[in-house]
Amino acid sequence: MIDLSVNIAGLKLKNPVMTASGTFASGKEYNQFFDVSALGAIVTKGVSYEPWQGNKTPRIAETHGGMLNSIGLENKGFYKFAEEDVPFLKDLNTHTIVNLCGKTIEEYVKIAKAFNEVDGIDAYELNISCPNIKEGGMAFGTDPKAVDAVVRAVKKELKAPLIVKLSPNVTDITLIAKTAQEAGADAISMINTLGGMQIDIKRKKPILSTTYGGLSGPAIKPVAVAMVHKVAQVVDIPIIGMGGISTAEDAIEFLMAGATAIAVGTANFANPTITLDIIAGIENYMRENNLNTISQIKM
Repeated sequence: MIDLSVNIAGLKLKNPVMTASGTFASGKEYNQFFDVSALGAIVTKGVSYEPWQGNKTPRIAETHGGMLNSIGLENKGFYKFAEEDVPFLKDLNTHTIVNLCGKTIEEYVKIAKAFNEVDGIDAYELNISCPNIKEGGMAFGTDPKAVDAVVRAVKKELKAPLIVKLSPNVTDITLIAKTAQEAGADAISMINTLGGMQIDIKRKKPILSTTYGGLSGPAIKPVAVAMVHKVAQVVDIPIIGMGGISTAEDAIEFLMAGATAIAVGTANFANPTITLDIIAGIENYMRENNLNTISQIKM
């Protein structure tokens, strides 16, 4: 018998396929195409305490093998999310993970405290790629000291497991991963987008209003797989691998590299039911190779 279940920070997921924050909203729209309860977990888009307007348009650009975005974590804030999205998520027969955003440690703590009063959320993903406005806009996740401080502060407040999402835009991602684990992370998700830029050569101007954006999609997969493999050697908490996954074969690479589960992001935009194909593909691979559990896929 094939067992697709995996354990992430004490949560038993029915399969290892999740959604990447920012690409699936809260699942309502995708639920029109398929029953999203079939997923191992749904990771929501980022939620901050106060509403964020995000960046000016244009803020999305298609690239070879991917896309650039500079959405700026636009969201409706905690209260509207709790009112409009949580009831839908609570009714699903799968796990819900909420991505938390902030621009200061105080903002992260505030949103964590607020969610402690909300039922139906199984875990939280800490987005440390947010700009630390007290440090000149540098992302929290690029400085080990900032990572330690924000993870410790949020972990202290939360009742549910904490997953820390790592930025790849660092010199040594293993140092950041070890810091997150030591600060109290129950799991790690990786990677977030790579910094990138695209120029309109006719107008001689950057395509994105912010000049730079985050690159996602198949183009970044080799980088993501390598980083997951490196981090798997130095931490002993679960890793959720992501970055350019668009097929079951892609997902299996991450599992072989040391990930316990995987998340699908940009590919959802091209095919809203791609996660179902990936679940089925992983199961077929296990059947063809006489594997009984996901952990047996590891290289």
